[in-house]
Amino acid sequence: MFIYGLGVGLIIAAVVAVYFSSKIGKVNDEKKKEVQKYKNMLSDRMELEAEGLKKVRDENEELKKINENLRVSLLALRDKPGRKEMQRLQVLQKAADRLTINSPGFGPVWQAALKESEEEFQKVYSGFIPFIKRHIPRPTDAEVVDIQDNSNTQ
Repeated sequence: MFIYGLGVGLIIAAVVAVYFSSKIGKVNDEKKKEVQKYKNMLSDRMELEAEGLKKVRDENEELKKINENLRVSLLALRDKPGRKEMQRLQVLQKAADRLTINSPGFGPVWQAALKESEEEFQKVYSGFIPFIKRHIPRPTDAEVVDIQDNSNTQ
């Protein structure tokens, strides 16, 4: 009897061991699937971040090139002929405005001189003065050479 009881106990223990071992195997399989899922998610995320980082670096390089081009263009425009003259003109205009406000008697004289200068400027660009300059010869400081005297000496 003891042997029968021992045999039944061993069979029950073997069935329980097989049952729990299969249950533990299923849990291990689920854990492996979950770990693989997390690895895939991590891999996908790292790929996306790598692509985004590459795009940001490329855009940064492009912006650096554009910035350098704009800096060179700005330097070229700052040194462009006429730029210094325009700055000087602005400085002179501010000085004239201050003199007009601060100095009594300067305003009317300045306004008259400004009006005369504007009229002369308009004449130059309206064609009156250029017409005169084209058709009336200017006096020169060159010495006049007598052609007859040169023919006798030869």
